[in-house]
Formats: sequence, C-alpha cells, structure tokens
Amino acid sequence: MIIRSAQDDDLDIIADLHRAAFSATAMGYHGEADLVRALHAGDDVVASLIAERDGDLLGHVIFSCMRVEADGNRLRAAGLGPLAVRPDQQRNGIGAALIRAGLTMLREKGVQISFVLGHADYYPRFGYCPDLAKPYMSPFAGPHFMAVHLDSGLALPQRGKAEYASAFAQME
Repeated sequence: MIIRSAQDDDLDIIADLHRAAFSATAMGYHGEADLVRALHAGDDVVASLIAERDGDLLGHVIFSCMRVEADGNRLRAAGLGPLAVRPDQQRNGIGAALIRAGLTMLREKGVQISFVLGHADYYPRFGYCPDLAKPYMSPFAGPHFMAVHLDSGLALPQRGKAEYASAFAQME
C-alpha cells in the first residue's frame, strides 16, 4: 500500500469512495463527497491523502484549513475529516495509516493544532483528546469534538474559538 497526495483527477473516484463508505455505516451518507469537492474547490485543503494498492483506491483523508484563536492569538490549525475507507477494506489499518501520514504532513507544514469531530473510542489513539478542545467555542463542541497539539510548545488556552472552513456549513 502506498499513501500519496490526492490530485484533481482523483476527485471522482474519491467521491465514489466516500459515498460507498458512508452509505455502509449506521449514520449513512450526508454529503461527505460533496464536502471533499467543496474543500478542494475552495482552496481549503491542508492535506488530502489517498491510500492505494496496485492502482486501486483503498482510502482517503482530508485535513482542511480552520480559523482558530487561542487567548486572542491566531493558531495554524487543520480539521481532520472526512476520512473514508472502502467498506471491504475497513479494519485493516488503512484509516490509521492515512491519519498518521496526515498528522506528519501537518507537523511538517507548521500546523500547531488539529481538530476532529469523531468517535471518542477511535481518535484518541492518534492523540486527539476532548479536553484539549474544551476551551474552544465551536458549533461542534461536546464529547466528540477533540483536538491534538502538533506543536509541543502549544499551551492549553483559557478560551478560544475554532471554526471549520465554510464548506462544512453546506453539509446536509
């Protein structure tokens, strides 16, 4: 399996992957493929990675730009999601490999903090923690809103604000 940056000509197959992956879940499909396209079109992508084997797409993750302030200071931030793995390839470590590669790329780009709205039993293995997100006002605040510090010198603020790219407001 290789992990590489997604290209514009990958967007159709990435859209198909997100539809298939989310349709197969209990929560169902809610426009994740359209969200990925909107993030690419809006130039809001920090990292968009695909996993493939022998030319077959196995998974995709996107990290998008966020507007984040902590105690009045602007932070370089990215939001994880959506993440999708082909239904017949789930639970094989593909999603984990994509997240780890993405977090490495974010660190290399100087991103200080990343947020995710996701499953509380899955994302903590990558360092995401609800306590790190608590000081940040967000429409997604709650137990499934988590953050990970990518800059070891980043202190937990007294208060902050975390806003996802505008494309998220268009979700169903």
